[in-house]
Amino acid sequence: MTTYSGPARLTLVDGTRVSGMASLSTNQRGGVEGWGGTFRPDRADDDIRNAGDGLTLELPYDQTGPVAVTGVRKLLATQILVSLAGSGPAPF
Repeated sequence: MTTYSGPARLTLVDGTRVSGMASLSTNQRGGVEGWGGTFRPDRADDDIRNAGDGLTLELPYDQTGPVAVTGVRKLLATQILVSLAGSGPAPF
């Protein structure tokens, strides 16, 4: 299992870029490789809460990967935690 924890930027379908912190890992279950994790945006607005498929997660050094939102959870009054599922090779 490979992991990444640090700064990231989520690009929404409309091109809006949202900075935050990501905690990601790869998993291998039954021969199927995949990756995913969570993203805590610096700002929590409706664009992020309503996001779905077709997003891109960008890590430092221009490493990117396509992601889909699988859930959104409220942490504090001003913070949310977004669950992500990646597709294709992990960008970390």
